[in-house]
Amino acid sequence: MATDQPQKLFKAQTLKGFRDYMPELMAPRQAMIRLIEATFERHGFQPLQTPALEYLETLAGKYGEEGDKLLYRFQDHGERHVALRYDLTVPLARVVAEHRNEIQLPFRRYQVAPVWRADKPQRGRVREFFQCDADIVGVNSAIADAETLITGLSVLQTLGIDGAVLHLNHRDVLFGLIAAAGVTEKAQQIACIRAIDKLDKIPAAAVQTEIETGTGVDAETAGRVVGQFLHGAMTIASVADQLSAAGVDTAGLDRLREVLALVSAAGLGDRIRFDPTIARGLDYYTGIIYETRLTDPRVKGIGAVMSGGRYDGLIGLFTKEAIPAVGISLGLDRLLAAMQELELVSKDSHAVQVYVTVFSEAQAVTAIQLARLLRQAGLRAELDLAGGKLGKQLERASKRGARLAVMVGPDEATAGTAVLKDLRDGAQQTVTQEDLARTAGALLAV
Repeated sequence: MATDQPQKLFKAQTLKGFRDYMPELMAPRQAMIRLIEATFERHGFQPLQTPALEYLETLAGKYGEEGDKLLYRFQDHGERHVALRYDLTVPLARVVAEHRNEIQLPFRRYQVAPVWRADKPQRGRVREFFQCDADIVGVNSAIADAETLITGLSVLQTLGIDGAVLHLNHRDVLFGLIAAAGVTEKAQQIACIRAIDKLDKIPAAAVQTEIETGTGVDAETAGRVVGQFLHGAMTIASVADQLSAAGVDTAGLDRLREVLALVSAAGLGDRIRFDPTIARGLDYYTGIIYETRLTDPRVKGIGAVMSGGRYDGLIGLFTKEAIPAVGISLGLDRLLAAMQELELVSKDSHAVQVYVTVFSEAQAVTAIQLARLLRQAGLRAELDLAGGKLGKQLERASKRGARLAVMVGPDEATAGTAVLKDLRDGAQQTVTQEDLARTAGALLAV
């Protein structure tokens, strides 16, 4: 028997670290994605999409101990151990190994998709966020390294970001400086790199403590390691002298010189610099590594907006074939947050350009036809759906941010004309319906 008990209301809330993107933010976000994808494609990269879920064994053990802790992992209904993708790089490595016979090397791919990390939410960082990656697979050369960096810097230029500097380093330089400080065991060196990667986030003393506890080296040695990266302005020449004096190979510095020269030849030399403090904590990096930071004080603390490096051994974890690779990754959400602070996001990018009113049911067919003509001309046109008095419709048009309004009454319908009103100043003109789209486009261009 039916009852009159009230229906239970559920609390409307998002999970911590996740967010909704309302139209005023989603529209510029999508516009950014279109610009980024177009730039990737101009540089010869092809689109690729991978699943949100991977087998846990595909992802686990590829990011280091701290990265593994941030994996969203669970058992699915088939009792398979799975995880949400942590980044787009490891899935790419799996794709190359799985589809090797279908892929022609060198392979340039890009992907724009969400990733998930159970990280502590902070400014510009949430637990579900979009990455925009471009990678070159199958070539280990300075040209491939430079091409990825040129592509990434070109994306930032396309987005209108002028104050960005790419800080470039090489994993061999890191290992060399750590060895010169007295830490020569590989596992201890990797632990040192993970700690050094936090130098821009926590005090040097805390980094030193982490090296001591993570490697077991004494305080004096840990202090020398940290001290290697606190010398201030270090040049390739000065680091080369330091490594040579310690009997450490300098091949990584030679690669950096080549890459810097090639990026400079592309006219981007002022946007890239050698920085031996760049560490990148993920275990799979093998060659060049970099982080791109914004220089404007308004976005201080926003963190790196583009990073990446070479990972020549990662694909080899899925196949016996040794396949080198290098890539870049832009954090879309962090980048968008920075662009908002820099006032580079258009406030009306989602706004309707032309609002088509419906005078009465008798004029509905004409209104729909005119809206179609405006849309065919490439204009963002919205058709009023609620009806009512014309004043109310124009009020809705203004709230939607429309610049122009179209009105067609019985007289205009008979004459084959329409009234086009500029909602900024109230000026209006009567035009033929055939000429409506052209006239509206001309007004919007002013």
